[in-house]
Amino acid sequence: MNADTAAIRPAPMFVGDHLAMDFLNSVALPENPVEWLRDGRDLVAWLEQAGAIEAPVAQLFRSQAGPALDAVAVQARELREWFRGVVTAHAGQALTAADASAALAPLNQVLAKDDSRMQVLPADGGSPHPHHHVHAPGVAPNGLALIRVRRWTSPEQLLQPIALAMADLITQADFHLVKACESHNCTLMFLDRTKAHARRWCSMAVCGNRAKAAAHRARSRRP
Repeated sequence: MNADTAAIRPAPMFVGDHLAMDFLNSVALPENPVEWLRDGRDLVAWLEQAGAIEAPVAQLFRSQAGPALDAVAVQARELREWFRGVVTAHAGQALTAADASAALAPLNQVLAKDDSRMQVLPADGGSPHPHHHVHAPGVAPNGLALIRVRRWTSPEQLLQPIALAMADLITQADFHLVKACESHNCTLMFLDRTKAHARRWCSMAVCGNRAKAAAHRARSRRP
């Protein structure tokens, strides 16, 4: 990726209301095709902006940028497009185990490479070492927590936050609420968390307002 291309590329769009949906939207067609994962540096930047990795981890992998990191970006794009097939096939309908189980091998292959472990540690132990990822699902009254600690031993570990988000969407989300933006030229998708589950657009500020303006123009042309 050259500097001129990076300068004119818009910022990533985090409108999916779930990390897995945002990852699908890391390539999009809001107006013109935009790819936010062109190489390893792109992948690290996207993960940091998405809140999937912390700044020390991002800096660690930026300092190691090269062919190995770029190869993981290729894997990330392949994983994304596999996941797109799963999501688009079942969006708007119930996702059953029978529906999904036959297609889950690529995801489970990534999850099998997770270099993490569960440990009981003080919940207020401070910022994690850049080689670790700390996730505390709950804190006991005594200040201890069961914490998942990831060792960032290789660039491939960058796929783990993405894979875990995909697994969470598949196992926890209501696929009736997985939707595509209704704008005819937009490819963005989202998990509809609105109270009435009536969300139609990736963003009211973009596609929603355009649709309103188009409807207004159409009404104005009527005799």
